[in-house]
Amino acid sequence: MTSSTIDFEQLVAGAGDAIMVCDAKGAITLWNKAAERIFGFTEAEALGQSLDIIIPMRQRQRHWDGYNKTMETAVTKYGADVLRVPALHKDGHTLSIAFTVSMLFAPDQKVSGIVAIVRDETARFAEERKLRARLVEVEAATNK
Repeated sequence: MTSSTIDFEQLVAGAGDAIMVCDAKGAITLWNKAAERIFGFTEAEALGQSLDIIIPMRQRQRHWDGYNKTMETAVTKYGADVLRVPALHKDGHTLSIAFTVSMLFAPDQKVSGIVAIVRDETARFAEERKLRARLVEVEAATNK
């Protein structure tokens, strides 16, 4: 199978991880079914919106500083390195997500946007927190 025979719309639609594309200004231009499941916003609700719909208020300045720098320089360290951050669900509850990004370029090689592949790690993060707390308890009990 070659890339010319792959149905990329089907690939994006069926992916288990959220796939989001944003333009250079941060407006959402693609939002797959997994993004709907993870964040609670339908495609119709998300398209054209700012990423602020999923970014907690306290993280927004830092996010936009990094986003704008990435758009200006066309460089991101999160292509290979996974970024773990809090995010918001439509109903207001906080999620723990992990994601990577890839730059998108126009024919003139200027950055036209960015694609993010996002995984919900809320349950795993909560389990790790419980395990760390339990480890502290066990270590405290054995050091008495």
